[in-house]
Amino acid sequence: MAQKNLTQGGVWCALAAVSAPMSLGILGVLSVGLADAYFLGQLGEAPLAAVGFIYPVTTAVTSLSIGLSAGANAAISQSLGRGDSEAETNRLSIHAIVLGTVVATLVALAFYLGAGALFSVMGAKDDVLAEAQSYAPFWALSFPFLVGMALLNAVFRAHGDGATSAMIMLVAAVLNIALDPVLIYGLGRVPEMSTAGAALATAIARVLTLIGAFSYALRIGVIRPPEVFTDGIGGSVREVIRVGLPAAFSNAINPAGMAMVTAAAATLGDTVVAGLGAAQRVQSVALVPLLALSAGIGPVVGQNWGADQQARARLAVWRSWQFCVGYGLAVALALTLFASNIAGLLSSDQGAAATTAQYLRIVSWSFLGYGVLVTANAAMNARSKAVWSMGLSLMRIFAVYVPLAWLGVWMFGYAGILGAAVIANLAAVPGAYFTGRRTGLVAR
Repeated sequence: MAQKNLTQGGVWCALAAVSAPMSLGILGVLSVGLADAYFLGQLGEAPLAAVGFIYPVTTAVTSLSIGLSAGANAAISQSLGRGDSEAETNRLSIHAIVLGTVVATLVALAFYLGAGALFSVMGAKDDVLAEAQSYAPFWALSFPFLVGMALLNAVFRAHGDGATSAMIMLVAAVLNIALDPVLIYGLGRVPEMSTAGAALATAIARVLTLIGAFSYALRIGVIRPPEVFTDGIGGSVREVIRVGLPAAFSNAINPAGMAMVTAAAATLGDTVVAGLGAAQRVQSVALVPLLALSAGIGPVVGQNWGADQQARARLAVWRSWQFCVGYGLAVALALTLFASNIAGLLSSDQGAAATTAQYLRIVSWSFLGYGVLVTANAAMNARSKAVWSMGLSLMRIFAVYVPLAWLGVWMFGYAGILGAAVIANLAAVPGAYFTGRRTGLVAR
């Protein structure tokens, strides 16, 4: 497969080549969560509140796929930038996919066994706990397929092909959303499965999509079976893990913090948890362009750093931050104006809808800081400085967000949680600048 050279031409063009199509793919993936919240919200408060507990936990577990794909992207894009042989880059790609799938299977088993206890610790009780527990088995079954798909997508993006990666994500999302109402509400001989139905829809979509995507990748030659699978496997594993493990931990930190904040919200009742969970789903969709930019900055920085074009990599980081500020302010204005309408679509409960709307009106004004954070982390991962990105995420969550949220809920109730989110997001901006200077991504 011919790679797209991201070391030449305009920096904006290089960023857009990967980021623009990824917006569509990421929107599709996050729309699944929004669709789950909508369909389950029509069944009452318990299923919607269950989503509030499920979302941060599954997002934290999913961070393994994000981290391993970051490791694969860094290794493969730098290999391409250095001009390594096609056979060497292909072998690295295959090793990354196999490694990720094996690790994901072990993690999925651990999640399946411990999900009930984890939801209980977070504060889920009675009907809400039962709904959340019913989600775990099917979601655990689907997780290795998600990781395999994420790593295959990382291979496409490292070659500068964001369009194919986005299409894979979009196909999985469309299948998932189409299956949601059938399995959640039941149809004909298909029984109503409620929250478990949402998880089964996700599992079916991931399995079918990975089979199709892997077949396509083999057909066009982006990956090929290596002549000897074990050749260089130790070096491949070390390269992927060197970035993948700290990147996975870094990506897990944010949803882990969300889980702890959800536990704080649970002290205010299931209605607040339901509203907060719905707001976080809307937030994820609103952040799609920023998340797509973080997916695009990795290959650009990786290829340019591998090609010894550090100044161009730094310019790409600076341009991405400028976009985060402009887009963040625009989306905050839109969410402030339409918060009540959006919240009403997601919940039939007036209390939960009011909680959702309040979050969107206040926290959205700090989204720009979160965008700077995720693009800085992606750039540092691509630069093979994942420990720095992990440190930045750790400080934001455990030195700022979680302690302020618990203090805030004790002193001010729900408003204290919102204030903590705003402070944590905006504090990421100076943190990103500092770590960027220390890792060479910001000129001294």
